Amino acid sequence: MAYEQLSRELLKAVGGKENIDRATHCATRLRLVLKDESKVDKEKVESADKVAGSVFSGGQYQIIIGLSVPEVYEAFMKEIGVPAADKETDTEKTKGSLFNRFFKAIVGIMTPTFGIMGAAGILKGLLALAVALGWMTDKDGAYQIWYAVADGFFYFLPIWVGINASKVFGGSQFIGGALAAALIYPNIISLYNDGAHITFFGLPVIMASYTQSLFPAMITSFIAAKIENFIKPKLHESIRLMIAPLITVSITAPLAFLVLGPIMTWVSDALASAVMWIYGLSPIAFGIIGGAFWQVIVIFGLHYAFIPVLMNNITNLGQDPINAVFQVTVFALAGAAIGYAIKTKSAKQKSLGYSVGVTGLMGITEPIIYSIALPVRRQFIYAFIGGGLAGAIQAFNNALIYGFGNGGLFAFPLFISPKGNMGSMYSFIIAAAVAFFVPVILTLVFGTDEKAETD
Repeated sequence: MAYEQLSRELLKAVGGKENIDRATHCATRLRLVLKDESKVDKEKVESADKVAGSVFSGGQYQIIIGLSVPEVYEAFMKEIGVPAADKETDTEKTKGSLFNRFFKAIVGIMTPTFGIMGAAGILKGLLALAVALGWMTDKDGAYQIWYAVADGFFYFLPIWVGINASKVFGGSQFIGGALAAALIYPNIISLYNDGAHITFFGLPVIMASYTQSLFPAMITSFIAAKIENFIKPKLHESIRLMIAPLITVSITAPLAFLVLGPIMTWVSDALASAVMWIYGLSPIAFGIIGGAFWQVIVIFGLHYAFIPVLMNNITNLGQDPINAVFQVTVFALAGAAIGYAIKTKSAKQKSLGYSVGVTGLMGITEPIIYSIALPVRRQFIYAFIGGGLAGAIQAFNNALIYGFGNGGLFAFPLFISPKGNMGSMYSFIIAAAVAFFVPVILTLVFGTDEKAETD
């Protein structure tokens, strides 16, 4: 009943269901695309029970709720009506700047995969650890079965991307999935591995490996959706069901292999090279800055804009030093929250600090940011210091992360090399400890300055 009451309060505060274009959610935020953002009563939203804060960002109004956001979202959907959540409206597709539309598309495409993506990454890391410690070999049946599901998710990533992208772009999900499946069809992979050269009616096909790729399936689904929606109205309803997909895939498939796939592969390679070039200018400086201020990006909800970059490094390079730095920042905020809980004299704030601190150790930092770090700003400063030192350690040790998944304590298996090298995991453990304990110690030594901050 509490979620229903909260949903009614939020809906009224954001201008009613008539003002909602689309509602989604991530791990901690209810994300609303609104027709008129001026109708939002931000103060009323943030005063509601269970709401830790809110922010306008990326063309969305993001309400920070915490780990109970799925339940709140479900209740919210009942208030506005399910159809409003099921289909992206024409207003949403064309609203806002190109960046905002791209940002919304990335969120819509990748958010549904985060849970299983994190699970698959952790499982791959744990299997590598088990092999490295001699608990099993890669020939064991148990290893083969678990590895099939863990690696299978990433191997077939283009299919999941194609399905989700088609939904976001307004096309048939199964058309997007089928086209993505063609990119990683076994015969095509074999031709690429054998160095074969094929043509399409005399046009040379640039062979590439699209397994574990992100952008080729995404742009292919976008083009397919445009073609499908152009063709459908022109066909009689008696033949539309099969002929529209037939024409769509017949046109889009060769485009994918001749043009879209090669171009997006080049874009992916260029993006990975550019990111690594920036990191290579001064890894230590990047570690300090990234470790200290990554959570500021989280405040504005723009961390999702980095997802394609971080995933692209994993899928193209098989490893990533950038996210290896970002991953330690959650421990800095967790330490700031726990340190605050130890130091504060308020029983209510003490309980809050411990609860959000534990949540932070699980990789969810928004509750810490909005309930402690921003109201008691000295804690944020302590987190900056701890995160910066930890980021420098990661960069100094050339630490790499080999998968993409949730942060916090669940992240350590992601730092185990598929070959069993655990150097990056040891660096992560050390850096995480520094990130956590530095804010705790600074809080105990210098205090929270709570009176000055909360008066």
